Amino acid sequence: MKAKDIMTRNVIFVKEEDKVEDLVKILLDNRISGVPVVDDGHRVVGIVSEGDLIYPEKSLHLPAFIPVLDGIVFLESFKKLEKEIKKMTAYQVKDVMIKEVIKVKEDMEVEEVVNVLINKNINRVPVVNEEDKLVGIITRSNILRHIY
Repeated sequence: MKAKDIMTRNVIFVKEEDKVEDLVKILLDNRISGVPVVDDGHRVVGIVSEGDLIYPEKSLHLPAFIPVLDGIVFLESFKKLEKEIKKMTAYQVKDVMIKEVIKVKEDMEVEEVVNVLINKNINRVPVVNEEDKLVGIITRSNILRHIY
């Protein structure tokens, strides 16, 4: 059996420019925990889940530093701090989404999809066609329905 045989075809998705508050409403109204993010060509450019949205409740990790003479030397990169602040104050989906998206092709065997979900410790995986366009999504629920 192939991914296309068990995937959900009517995929709820968002765009990078969508507001985070609209995304939250979509998740709550549809009782889902995550969605793919697509560009104008319907290609997957990101994925966002509830975990990405509760980020503002996380405590901010300030970089370690040591005082030297009249200044300070930071022992960690400011890049990580910048990312954390941007995520905590996010207004658009592009600020909270994960950009390194794991995707599967629609003709992948279901057993391989299960391995991807388990090995990558993810709850959902977008399904794309040969043109790399979003055609479906497979969640752990889809797998359970298939098994039972």
